[in-house]
Amino acid sequence: MSPSPVPGITVRAPGKINLALRVGPRREDGYHPLATVFQAVSVYEDVTARPADALGITVTGAQADQVPTDATNLALRAAELLARTVGIEPLVHLHVHKGVPVAGGMAGGSADAAAALVACDALWGTGLSRAALSDLAATLGADVPFSLLGHTAVGSGRGDLLSPALSSGQYHWALALRRTGLSTPAVFARFDATDGPAALPEPEPDVALLAALRSADLDAVGRALGNDLQAAALDLAPELADTLAVATRAGALGVLVSGSGPTVAALARTRVHALAIAAEITAAGVADDVLCAAGPVAGARVVTG
Repeated sequence: MSPSPVPGITVRAPGKINLALRVGPRREDGYHPLATVFQAVSVYEDVTARPADALGITVTGAQADQVPTDATNLALRAAELLARTVGIEPLVHLHVHKGVPVAGGMAGGSADAAAALVACDALWGTGLSRAALSDLAATLGADVPFSLLGHTAVGSGRGDLLSPALSSGQYHWALALRRTGLSTPAVFARFDATDGPAALPEPEPDVALLAALRSADLDAVGRALGNDLQAAALDLAPELADTLAVATRAGALGVLVSGSGPTVAALARTRVHALAIAAEITAAGVADDVLCAAGPVAGARVVTG
């Protein structure tokens, strides 16, 4: 009888919604100063790390064919970075099972990177603290530290400098998805060409939103949702206006494009209300798929192994 394969370590990391995203003008280093409020929601990426003779990756799940499996893959880069940091060879095979839309403004690639960091740390027994992993995460991408943290947080700098936000209650969302994603650099470039010159150099977190989250005032949260990149996303994908309009007519408490889009997030009063909004979006034919999700949820964590 052949020996059983070494069990893997599976880590689950959530996608996110930017409840508020304020964007400053492009700086000389190419980045934009941000002030954002993240919420992690129950749409997940699962990454399994197993010992291997060489570094490699496979991908299954939603839109798996759109995920690169070469050296540009964020999960592979995360494994390489961790191995280099602790002085070992990255002898691991990563398997990603996708649930977060690709190029949908919900940080699916960042969730993969965060999950890979945690999975490889556990597999190799490197024992890095969450703070150390977060420092590595910040070098991989602005959203990766939040994928590690989860829950609700305020992001500043490039979005990678995080402060946990006080948030009460549970929030239910209908998420309208598009099979064709939007390029984040393209959305920022359109922002630079239109709204960028008038943007505040140092944007501030939305005080009204943070107060509403503390008191679990759903109506106030809905009113305070906002995204400075939304106009740029609508310029590049005008059909999103129909999705926003249908969700609003369906009684959503607030509707916005998540991050750089094209996912549209509609806040509902309850899970049943989210299902009703999703049904109206589906019936109107203004999205390729619709998911319901809840938040906030935990960041990257080991689920098996």
